[in-house]
Amino acid sequence: MENNLIFLLAVIALLLVFFTFSNYSFKSEIVSTTTTVPTTTTQLVSSTHIGDRAVSMKVPAVDNDGNGVVTLLKVEARDGEGRVLADVNSILFWVDTQYSIRTAQRVAQSDVSVNISNVDLIYNIETNASLIEGPSAGASLTVATIAALENKSLNPNVMMTGTINPDGTIGPVGGIAEKAKAAKDVGANLFLVPEGQGTQTSYKPVENCTKYGSMTYCTTEYKKENVDISKSVGIEVKEVATVEEALKYFLT
Repeated sequence: MENNLIFLLAVIALLLVFFTFSNYSFKSEIVSTTTTVPTTTTQLVSSTHIGDRAVSMKVPAVDNDGNGVVTLLKVEARDGEGRVLADVNSILFWVDTQYSIRTAQRVAQSDVSVNISNVDLIYNIETNASLIEGPSAGASLTVATIAALENKSLNPNVMMTGTINPDGTIGPVGGIAEKAKAAKDVGANLFLVPEGQGTQTSYKPVENCTKYGSMTYCTTEYKKENVDISKSVGIEVKEVATVEEALKYFLT
């Protein structure tokens, strides 16, 4: 009887060991066959191929003698590496002109749908160093850049002067009357100027003399005069505050 009880207890112990080991193996198998699938994210990068595009426009300036002159600006856009290049005919390339080109490129980038990280922009200015005013050509540089990127033509009868700001607004410049006359002389019929510069203020000297006995005393005062550029030069003048406004007149 005692031997049977010992045998029964031994069998129960073996069974407990068997079930415990089997349960452990089963759980281990589940854990080992559970696989975490990593999440894969695919980033799509748009690639732009524009070929070779180019536009030209006339830009007014003022020479060292204070006379209005006209220079030719050409902007090319072609497949490349996002570079900004300048081809200026044997002249000293002014730092402010380089800055205007960079600003024009950035403003144009925010205005067009073309991915210009794959586009080279080449600027060609056919002029003499004494004629080019970098800041005052900024607005024209921007308009020409946008036209080249969008493969659009520019109205040859429209010319413009004005600086370009990073937010796309057009800033004031000098020599408005001289530039307007130069634009008219090369056949333009519309001249765009920065906001508030369609009329120029000048001060005309007026001499007043009074005679006391044998002596004459004279004084000079300066009388303020507002000059309408359009009437004084004989070309239609319109004020524009932003590049977007200017594009309405240029793009054909």
